Amino acid sequence: MDTAANLDPIGILIPIVAMICLAAITGLYFYFRYRTRRERQSTLRAAIERGLELTPELLQQLGESAQHKDADLRRGVLAIAVGVGIAAFGLLQGDPEVFSRLRAGGALFFIIGIALLGLWRFSNGRQR
Repeated sequence: MDTAANLDPIGILIPIVAMICLAAITGLYFYFRYRTRRERQSTLRAAIERGLELTPELLQQLGESAQHKDADLRRGVLAIAVGVGIAAFGLLQGDPEVFSRLRAGGALFFIIGIALLGLWRFSNGRQR
């Protein structure tokens, strides 16, 4: 095997850039979630300082996450679609080795999607 092909700078940069993008997206998600919680807390603090009456219903609404009851269903379907899409992309490449690797990567998303669908199904069963 040719060692010059293994030291291709573009081939090395692709996974590095992918990991940086993944870290940036995760960091932005946590940052905006932190900012939302901080703003909610400052709103409560301002209401208490002004002497407004805070009802238990209002506190419960502010304390609960704004997650929709079907959020697990949506995320599960999206994860399954991403997994199938990654595997389909590998199939379209035509190279069996590439398909094998992308199929394995797509299987991770697919299994996460199945788990989220199971969580959605079991959590809806408790609410009925």
